[in-house]
Amino acid sequence: MISLVHSSQYSKHQTENHPENPERLEVLMNSLRKEGLLEKIDVHQPSPANEEDLLRVHTLDHLRNLKILTENGGGYLDFDTYASPQSYEIAKLAAGGAIKASELILEEYDFAYSLARPPGHHATPNSAMGFCLINNMAVAIKYMMEKYSIEKFFILDIDAHYGNGIAEIFYNDPRVLYISIHQDPRTIFPGKGFIGETGSGEGEGFNMNIPMAPGSKTSDYVYVLKNILKEVCNQFKADFYYLDVGFDGHQKDHLSSLLLDDNFYQWIAGYMRKITPKMTLILEGGYTNHAMAQSNLKMIKVLMDEGIHERKWQLSSAHH
Repeated sequence: MISLVHSSQYSKHQTENHPENPERLEVLMNSLRKEGLLEKIDVHQPSPANEEDLLRVHTLDHLRNLKILTENGGGYLDFDTYASPQSYEIAKLAAGGAIKASELILEEYDFAYSLARPPGHHATPNSAMGFCLINNMAVAIKYMMEKYSIEKFFILDIDAHYGNGIAEIFYNDPRVLYISIHQDPRTIFPGKGFIGETGSGEGEGFNMNIPMAPGSKTSDYVYVLKNILKEVCNQFKADFYYLDVGFDGHQKDHLSSLLLDDNFYQWIAGYMRKITPKMTLILEGGYTNHAMAQSNLKMIKVLMDEGIHERKWQLSSAHH
């Protein structure tokens, strides 16, 4: 069974003329409605994360800065990250959505998917960054560690951009294996996420970066991930699995130079299903609405058993 965690309140984080805007989620939800899937999926409302939840990840200074900026009418936190008057409250709700989607996995659901905004994976302990205000994924993981004493977490981040915030927060922590497959950081924001960034101290070896050349296609991603994921998962033996979902690697998305298609998102959902019977998904990027909606539909159908799990991929000649 799959459930969604979503709130119409997310549109109150208002970012007009910005790639990360309220329409992104509206298009996703409308496509699920049109396809008749919302009748078959339980949709849960999130509750906001509280300050205690946020402070496991973020500094008090960061939270104060967000609060003051939004109370004073909002504005830019850096050159591309915007907050409107209600953005701090909505960011807390998005973090709460990640918590809720994590807790649902402990109940009867096999898959739970937080469809929220603002996204989170670039937010560091003390700063907003890359459209992200609060690190939703990290808040959820720290919460699950604290409340349920869950010990080992696996994250696969498929956003086109490296989730530098998640990496930084867990860089010394061997309990969290963070694998990010993303466009070569020499060619894209945030300019980090190289192969040599593997963690430090006790966390050495638990941060794994897979930089992909601009122009990489679905067949390239499938080739690389098939060779890595199963073996790494068998070795790490996680108690809890996350898929950090970014649709901005799609060939129609303008914020990356990757050339993935809808079939990649279908494939990765099916492949992760084979690795783990239970998984939480958290939405990050994706900025071309129609392409994102189609990819999202294919992913959800696989998790509902309505999609094709396996497909014979024609590997590009570069690998022969």
